[in-house]
Amino acid sequence: MQRLEHLEHLDKHLVDELAQVARETVRDELREQTRKQRRKAALYAASGAVALYAGAAVALAAGLALALVLPDWAAALITAVVLGALALALRNAARPAPDRAAVPGQRHMPSGGTAASGGGAAPGGTAVSGGRAVPVPPMPSVPPATGAVPPRRPNEGNGPEAR
Repeated sequence: MQRLEHLEHLDKHLVDELAQVARETVRDELREQTRKQRRKAALYAASGAVALYAGAAVALAAGLALALVLPDWAAALITAVVLGALALALRNAARPAPDRAAVPGQRHMPSGGTAASGGGAAPGGTAVSGGRAVPVPPMPSVPPATGAVPPRRPNEGNGPEAR
């Protein structure tokens, strides 16, 4: 009996020691990964700073080139407007298109407008049903050629009245 208690104590001690070794190994691995990630982040930050200075040098060169043919203030103003337009274009390219607020009972027309409807859709447009946009296949803009079978109404020729 005493020997069994001694073995249980050894097993518990061995399990605790193995758990401690596993914890230390995981900690060391996480520390190494964190160090590598910090280095990578620092390199990206330095790259961004250098790119910012390079962009400033290009903007300065463009402004100085414009100053050869225009007054200095006009060259600076044109350079600022061009940089502002570029920044706006880049911001809009980075953002997803703003989702228009879907109003129940409205649909979006291909021209960008909306038309009030009970859930239908414009030809080739998008119907708004229950707050969700649902694609609708395009409809032909011209009627079918003569000789084609005319479309039937839902109950036309299908019931006992048709006989």
